[in-house]
Amino acid sequence: MIEVKSYLMGAWVAGERKSDLLDPSTEAVVGSISADRPNLGAVLEHARSAGGPALRALTFAQRGVILKGLSKAIHTQREALIEVSITSGGTTRSDAKFDLDGASGTLAYYAALGAKLGETRLLSEPSEQLGQDSRFFGQHVWLSREGVALHVNAFNFPAWGLAEKLAVAILAGVPVITKPATSTSILAFRVAEAIVGANVLPAGAFHFVAGSVGDLVDQLGPTDVLAFTGSADTGAKLRGSRSVVGRSTRVNIEADSLNSAVLAPDVEPGDDVYRIFLRDVVKEMTQKTGQKCTATRRVFVPRGQADRVIEDLSAELSRVKIGHPGNDEVRMGPLATKQQRDDFRSGVAKLEASGARVVFGSATEVSPIGVPDGKGFFVAPVLLRADEPSKADAVHAHEVFGPCATVCLYDTADEAVALVARGEGGLVSTVYGDDRETLRTFIMGIAPYHGRLLVVSAKVADKTITPGLVLPSCVHGGPGRAGGGEELGGERGLRFYMQRTAVQGDRALLDKLFEGPKA
Repeated sequence: MIEVKSYLMGAWVAGERKSDLLDPSTEAVVGSISADRPNLGAVLEHARSAGGPALRALTFAQRGVILKGLSKAIHTQREALIEVSITSGGTTRSDAKFDLDGASGTLAYYAALGAKLGETRLLSEPSEQLGQDSRFFGQHVWLSREGVALHVNAFNFPAWGLAEKLAVAILAGVPVITKPATSTSILAFRVAEAIVGANVLPAGAFHFVAGSVGDLVDQLGPTDVLAFTGSADTGAKLRGSRSVVGRSTRVNIEADSLNSAVLAPDVEPGDDVYRIFLRDVVKEMTQKTGQKCTATRRVFVPRGQADRVIEDLSAELSRVKIGHPGNDEVRMGPLATKQQRDDFRSGVAKLEASGARVVFGSATEVSPIGVPDGKGFFVAPVLLRADEPSKADAVHAHEVFGPCATVCLYDTADEAVALVARGEGGLVSTVYGDDRETLRTFIMGIAPYHGRLLVVSAKVADKTITPGLVLPSCVHGGPGRAGGGEELGGERGLRFYMQRTAVQGDRALLDKLFEGPKA
């Protein structure tokens, strides 16, 4: 039994009231988390007064050294953390590695970026002459915000989600208060223990809150920032908080995303691009049991190829073995909670009521391997088909957060673009094809609605990443329904935690003051 504790102002703190945490494969109690609501006002002030000044006194290079230490601390405990993920999160070993390696890898990337930015504490943009006087110039500079970053993380990536936000904030010079989702908080807690145990962060730079943050969001001020990953409904509530509305607390939201895969008409069954398309769709449906913000929810295929695509996808999905994630044969474990399973079932029913029909799998029938009869929050992959996707409103409006995708038929490239746009903003869309004019239509039409667009052609078929692989060098976030935020993106990610100011004055003085990396 693991008791998830908070790390506040340099000490591990356990609450008096406890809530049970379950193994989603067996429903056995494997831990507990505090159900108390601590007064976090003092923690907020400690982070502002101690953690902030200590981090801002360090250069980018010095902060990078800290991140390198954190990356090493997590990687050193990788095997033990994998076992924790399997037991407390229901992840397969492969999915646990995906989460943990994403955490240590992102920290390592931002550590290297810190070394590249060097011995400076600010970013500057090229200066620009103002008016006719050749001495009077203006220059935009980026400096660390003198506040605190509150990170509210989702249940699906308890390690990666925590480390991803932490890496960018620490490199930008901003202390962090991080709050994990309760259902998978055991792994987040173990990662937090590794972070604290590394003993490389200044006092007050890192705090870990188990359970509720109470009214902490409303206590944030104008120099603080709030980064949230989760549902659109919760994101909307956070945007309406007193701090955001009344004090202009900066906020970044990553919410629902009806990500898409688009198969171009020129792709032939059996060729390399088609093979990658099948691989990606199946992986994005089943990795982490479809509990990924980047998972493919809508698959757009030419009407004439629909039958073949569904047949091939169904054949691949039928090979996915479901069951206890500790079993080496298993490729897909359970959903994280009973509520997630209930929502999955009702979500599939909603898509069916909208005009899509199930062509593979079942939302209610599943026979998992290696678990007690009737136990666990298991579901099977479900593939649906929408012959008239323009009329299937729920397909473009409701995200079923699990191993579920809908094949949507289209007749022209312009129609496909319009259907993708019905998702009203996504994290990632992937286009598979080689015809340049068709790809141009897809790229120009789809890109404005997404934070990231992956284009898979024959020349990169053996080199491309999968759509769900979030690289720290590229933007992670998306417009509209996806939340309107941008995390990561290399140096771009730092700017959420920094303030851009136009400094105007004597050019020689500005050039001397603001020597260093150009933003």
